[in-house]
Amino acid sequence: MTYTVSDDRDRVDRDAVWRLLSTEAYWGRWREREHLDRQIDASWRVVGVWDDATGATVGFARAVSDGVDFAYLADVIVDPAHRGHGLGRRIVSTMVDDGPGARFRWVLATADAHGLYSGYGFGEPGGTIMVRPSRNG
Repeated sequence: MTYTVSDDRDRVDRDAVWRLLSTEAYWGRWREREHLDRQIDASWRVVGVWDDATGATVGFARAVSDGVDFAYLADVIVDPAHRGHGLGRRIVSTMVDDGPGARFRWVLATADAHGLYSGYGFGEPGGTIMVRPSRNG
């Protein structure tokens, strides 16, 4: 299988992303479809993955940023049928290392993908970081 990874937000199939996030993502099932549309529209950058054979959107991530020095990585997801091909790594690399935020401070929240993110320099927050957890569910 071959895939294309790009930050072309207009190419992202929002219905496909919604299906993934609303059924596969433990972190955001409380969201409604209109929330996802607003989040994509307001994101600083969006990265998608497409199956070259079918053109289907099979991976996604978005980032919120001040555009100068700080970014939050969110909603990194790969369709289960396409996992095991390094697509999560390609998404993170494209978003964090290969784009305009390569020199930024990046943060994210994850319950289960520490191994993926540590390879890109993410680690335990230092003593200056505080977090107010979401109250959305």
